[in-house]
Amino acid sequence: MLLSKDRHIAHFDLDAFFVSVETLRNPRLCGKPLLVGGGSDRGVVAACSYEARRFGIHSAMPMKLARRLCPEAIIIKSDFEAYSKYSRLVTEIIKDSVPVFEKASIDEFYIDLTGMDRFFGCLQFTDQLKRKINKESGLPISWGLASNKLVSKVATNEVKPNGQLEIPFGNEKNFLAPLSIIKIPGIGRETGYKLLKMGVETVKLLSEIPLEMLENLMGKAGTDLWRKANGIDEAPVIPYHEQKSISTESTFQTDTIDTQFLHNQLVRMTEEIAFQLRQQNKLTGCVTVKLRYSNFETFTKQMTIPYTNADHILLKTATALFNKLYERRLLVRLLGIRFTHLIPGNYQISLFDDTQEMIRLYQAIDSVKKRFGEKTIIRAVGVGT
Repeated sequence: MLLSKDRHIAHFDLDAFFVSVETLRNPRLCGKPLLVGGGSDRGVVAACSYEARRFGIHSAMPMKLARRLCPEAIIIKSDFEAYSKYSRLVTEIIKDSVPVFEKASIDEFYIDLTGMDRFFGCLQFTDQLKRKINKESGLPISWGLASNKLVSKVATNEVKPNGQLEIPFGNEKNFLAPLSIIKIPGIGRETGYKLLKMGVETVKLLSEIPLEMLENLMGKAGTDLWRKANGIDEAPVIPYHEQKSISTESTFQTDTIDTQFLHNQLVRMTEEIAFQLRQQNKLTGCVTVKLRYSNFETFTKQMTIPYTNADHILLKTATALFNKLYERRLLVRLLGIRFTHLIPGNYQISLFDDTQEMIRLYQAIDSVKKRFGEKTIIRAVGVGT
């Protein structure tokens, strides 16, 4: 196992990604307070420019409140097809440049440069990769370089936008010490509030709390907090493979030509694996529908889509594929659906042009399914199938 001093992990993060794509397509928007998201008062802010952030606006904020804080803000409707396209472009640039990388989200990457220092120099290579991404995609990107993923990510966040920072081995604790505890990835609102109530405001103070005390206060999470506060992170860079998939299929007891039955089955299966996607904190960028006829001939159709894990988008795509695929009107033996091009990603407001009500509905449905089983709530057409 490699020692921390031998590891070199770079974290790359595209700056204000959605906004950057919009300003790249329309340079006249540069330097202006820009809001990306649903334009109605019921919508939410998917992303905002740094100029808009000076007014206190942030992603996930209700659009109505954002417009009140900055009446002169320019509102652009989200174009997730364009954002997915640029995400794939940057992924390909990185894939062609490095042996091992992890796609942590639609706009965030970890790159394992361990061993590169012996041949080229990690700092020089990282800087050149940034220039290459900027030149070939036109998008600004920031990076942090350190001995582990945690510190490299925090470093990146400290120098955005369009910055770069190396934290040499041995300087991890000194770098983290003066920062607010909320700068540490994984410290959510509840944990942060509990620590602030204890008077723990900086990472330095958190690192000085004895491990046993943190374990008594927070259980296993206390151990994780202590390690993060001390700059310790042994998590590996997980190699990215586009071909990872999640799928389901059903072979019918009796071959059928009943299109309503087939449609109901498709809805049931799509909902089932879309829920699994959300539980695994993943998004899909490609949907495939599979049909096998009674004569055992098998056909598939697929469609590349903007990254999502939302039922209503995936159902629309799956239905369109099925309608194109089922043209022969022969008896069907098997129906299947598969999601590929998977990347990490929660059901984040920043990834969907939804109203607040739609987002809360998904969160509520998933909460019930997780507690009582995924068949607790299904669309009416899926009942009895």
